[in-house]
Amino acid sequence: MMYPFLTLDDGTEIVHSDMGDDGRVKVYIEKPDARDCFHHVTCMLPDYEWLDCEGFTEKELARYDEVVSSTAHLIMEFADDGGFDHASGF
Repeated sequence: MMYPFLTLDDGTEIVHSDMGDDGRVKVYIEKPDARDCFHHVTCMLPDYEWLDCEGFTEKELARYDEVVSSTAHLIMEFADDGGFDHASGF
């Protein structure tokens, strides 16, 4: 299951998976693009392994790395508790 986490000001969507049995969480980042349809990249937490990058520039990846790094503790908590809505009690 993938849970919505954050939408950035440029339309980039960040979602995350449940926490796996191995303690890893998949963070998927996707941005609409008029020419290519979507750009995307995956980050595996907690080891920050970046995979399957398609269409993003180095500058964009650096921004997403900063966003994921600064919120990883929340993503990990939400992934362990069934997403934001479940973790927050909404």
